Amino acid sequence: MSRKPTICPSGDEKVLLFGLLMDTNARLTRDLNDELERDCQLPLAWFDALLHLRKAESGRLKMNEIADAIVHSTGGTTRLVDGLEAASFVVREHCPSDRRAIYVSITPKGNEKLDEALEMHLGFLEAKLAERLNDRERTSLAELLEKLNAH
Repeated sequence: MSRKPTICPSGDEKVLLFGLLMDTNARLTRDLNDELERDCQLPLAWFDALLHLRKAESGRLKMNEIADAIVHSTGGTTRLVDGLEAASFVVREHCPSDRRAIYVSITPKGNEKLDEALEMHLGFLEAKLAERLNDRERTSLAELLEKLNAH
């Protein structure tokens, strides 16, 4: 029996656009991780977690909130927080109203490390975004990405 070959629409505009988004994200993520590790001895996942902790209104997040924010599995988040805690960048605290819940808070040492990393990150963003895209282009890109991220 002869099967008709499946046509792969690899030249379709949507496929190409998605590939471009994926390639851009992968390259920027890899480059930022490399610079953070080289200059600050801080993996990107740690930087991301510390940044979310600092931005939290209460100054702390539950483990599941960190997992949601950084898009990690709960097991991956536990290992990540284990590493941050071993480096004294965060502390775990039991939730007084729910014994099953654990809060994670950034420490003064974690804040110092995050400040160091943010300084490097701003230089990275200047070189990778601000110098390559003008104000109008950055505004348009932000609007388009927000539109794609809308639920």
